Amino acid sequence: MTNRFAAAIAIFAASMLALAGCQSKTYNNSGGSGGKSASLRAMEQVAIAAHKCWFASRDPAFKEYQMANELNNFGGTPRFLLVPAKHYGGRPLLVVQATGNSSRVEVFGPLMDGPLSGRIAADIARWQGGGGSCSSTG
Repeated sequence: MTNRFAAAIAIFAASMLALAGCQSKTYNNSGGSGGKSASLRAMEQVAIAAHKCWFASRDPAFKEYQMANELNNFGGTPRFLLVPAKHYGGRPLLVVQATGNSSRVEVFGPLMDGPLSGRIAADIARWQGGGGSCSSTG
């Protein structure tokens, strides 16, 4: 039962990310936002790329984690979390967020103290800068 629930949540999160991607065409400028804050536009772009590159691609470096999407929270801090794959309600291991009307993305959590930290930082910086590729060479 728990695996089915986790799978349903993952499918729901992926669907929300896909819908978010369809709704926004501009991410890093203040014009044409359609009422979205700069932080939400920036986080949509980063979250879509993270889902595509880390999870949908089944990247082995991220197999022990799953993504918890909180882009549309009511606190004005769109974010997503990486949590243990087998414990969806567990303590976040990575938080990726933007605050208020800033397009600056912050990344923190225990994963930033480990071997994936360089990869995570490079990916987030590339995606925040407008690149949607899954590697720094493409």
